[in-house]
This record gives sequence, C-alpha cells and structure tokens, in this order.
Amino acid sequence: MRHLPRLAALLVLGSSLYSLPSHAEEPPRYNQVSLRAEVNREVAHDRMHVTLYSEAQLSDPTKLAAQITDTLNRAVTRARAVKPVSVSLGSRHSYPVYEEKGRKIIAWRERAELRLESADFTALAQLSGELLDELQMADMHFSLSSDSRQQHEDQLLKDAVAAFKARAQLVSEAMGARSYRLVRLDLNASGAPRPPLMRAMAMKDMNMESAPAPQIEAGNSQLAVNADGVIELQMP
Repeated sequence: MRHLPRLAALLVLGSSLYSLPSHAEEPPRYNQVSLRAEVNREVAHDRMHVTLYSEAQLSDPTKLAAQITDTLNRAVTRARAVKPVSVSLGSRHSYPVYEEKGRKIIAWRERAELRLESADFTALAQLSGELLDELQMADMHFSLSSDSRQQHEDQLLKDAVAAFKARAQLVSEAMGARSYRLVRLDLNASGAPRPPLMRAMAMKDMNMESAPAPQIEAGNSQLAVNADGVIELQMP
C-alpha cells in the first residue's frame, strides 16, 4: 500500500500529458493571399513531318505485297540520299475486297506508309514533291523539337517566377505590409501549336516536278508557364 500514492501521481502526470496540445498540428495562418502570374511566348516550329504512302489493288496478295515493297524500297533509297532528312516506315496493312454480295474475295488492297522528318524545310519539301511520282501524300505537319521547347520553357520559368515576385510585391505594398513570405508556389508549363499557312493538300495538288520548292510557313507554338502561389503578408 505504500506504493499507491506514487502510482496515483504517475497516473495524474500521464493524463496531463495527454491534455497538452500536439506540436505537430499546423499553426493557424493569417493574411494569406493567392496570386497567379502567367507568361507566354510564340515559338516558330523547327521540325517538318511528311507522310507519304503507296496503295494498290491486285487479285494475288503475294504479288501485291511484292509490288508495294518494291515501290517503298525505291522511295527509301531516294529519300536516304537527302542527308538532312530522316526516313522511317509507317503503318502497313492489307485487306480483302469482296464482290457486291460480300461472299467472295475478288482482290486484295494494301497500303504502306513512308515517314519523313527534317529541320530543313526546303530539302524535305523538294524531296516530297519528287517522290509524288510514285507515292501519294497522306499528311504534312510541323512541330517544335524537344530541345527547342525545353530551352524556351526554361526561360519562361524564370520569367514566370519574376512576374510572380513582382505581383507579390505589388500586393504587399498595396496592403501596407512590411514584407511578405512565400507559402507555396506551383509552376505549370503548357503549349499549343498554331496551324501553318500551307497545308498538305495544297502541296499535293502542285506540280512539284516543274515548279521550284515552295516557301513554307511552318506556323508557331504558343508556350505558356503559369505561376500559382500563396503569400503571407507580414503586417506591422
């Protein structure tokens, strides 16, 4: 029984510790302001993409496949001779052609693509025109290379942070605060292409063999970086 008072004191001490507020709780914040700054820039496309294709129909699928392969091989050889242009094969598929009643196969049709890409628009446009003697054009579009996008986005990130700081300082002075403290800052990049002036069908309809290579307007991509954040004003 002599140990009972000591045990009671420990119990009282333990209960008092549980009653203390938790130090891990987030302290209340006051005078916080949400801000947003956005910067953007139009960047010229620096990559040109052209998709050409060969399509034919024969009753013998083996001869059809050989014909398409021969056509592609000739086009690939001609395209690889133009050094600034990278060459790759795209999709290739064949399907049966049925009679009117849909019961009997009367032929086979096959289509295969050749994809060309280059930073030299003039060379690729000239090559594409020359290859139209055997191939047809499926698509032509322009894009922004990864290196160029990264370079411009890095600069836009710096500009967005500077714009956010300027806006934060403006709000701080307008509210009569001594200064401000940054609570949170989120940076987000985005970009959307703008269409070129010259489209694929216009190029397809031109007699590229007799005409000089066209002047191509590749269009731009608009890159943007948003800075969203929260500041805490330090009031007098």
